[in-house]
Amino acid sequence: MEAKTPQTAGESSRRLDMLLDVPLEVNVELGRTRMTIQDLLQLGPGSVIELDKVAGEALDILVNGRLVARGEAVVVNDKFGIRITDIVSPQERIQRLR
Repeated sequence: MEAKTPQTAGESSRRLDMLLDVPLEVNVELGRTRMTIQDLLQLGPGSVIELDKVAGEALDILVNGRLVARGEAVVVNDKFGIRITDIVSPQERIQRLR
């Protein structure tokens, strides 16, 4: 049996460098709701859709559909952004897989 040698910092960095160009889909979720197709077809300018979150509640940050963090909406130079306020723990991520 061959013993494994510990990775050097350079080897670890090279492995990480291979992943830096991998595209990921990042979404920020304000909330969710369910509605019928009939209700959806009746929406128009000025319609209000009630979501399952209350004002001021943390927004969910999802990477490839998985919750990784929470944050709050901010405005920077007339553009919306999100300030990360909490990173989801590995234990919480594992619980969400079940």
